[in-house]
Amino acid sequence: MEHSKIEYLPPEEIEKRSFEIITEELLKRNISLPKEEELITKRVIHTSADFDYAETLCYSQGAVEILKELIKNGADIVTDTNMALAGINKKVLAKFGGEAHCFMANEHIALLAKQRNMTRAAVSMEKAATIEKPVIFTIGNAPTALIKLYEMMEKMDWKPAFIIGVPVGFVNVEAAKELILKTNIPYIINRGRKGGSNIAAAICNAVLYQCEKKF
Repeated sequence: MEHSKIEYLPPEEIEKRSFEIITEELLKRNISLPKEEELITKRVIHTSADFDYAETLCYSQGAVEILKELIKNGADIVTDTNMALAGINKKVLAKFGGEAHCFMANEHIALLAKQRNMTRAAVSMEKAATIEKPVIFTIGNAPTALIKLYEMMEKMDWKPAFIIGVPVGFVNVEAAKELILKTNIPYIINRGRKGGSNIAAAICNAVLYQCEKKF
């Protein structure tokens, strides 16, 4: 059995070579990504080694530029998992005056969720909605977070600044994503079952790194 050729690369070259391979693979598959979305989609593929994202990631009109402007103007990011929070480059975000938050481990949130028979993710969205600045909601795990955001938009005079909706799983995941796709909120959504906290963080970081280069 023939083994793949091992490439011995210095650490700083590994990511560069990975992106070159992704570009080559996309060409072989006859997939052409829109220029403004290219770096985000490629970073998601880099994170997951899954080329399906080239077909399933959905961007609202002007989504990338809107997201860049929000970050440059100091918007905060709220995630639905501490894993996504850990993966986001908070140092770069802080350069623009933004902070990243996750309320899932908050004891008060846990108590409210139990009392109201709701998920902590849903109650966390209510907490995040009280932040008095634009918030980029970054959901990689809990479809109930997306559902709660949709319900709050329907019932309250409130709208999130941006939604990154890439929860992974089988129960309510696809339906929750489709709810957000119906709204007029700027979004990046991954259709289907795939996603995850690592994908949510990758999307944030792809935009943060673009902002940093022009800072």
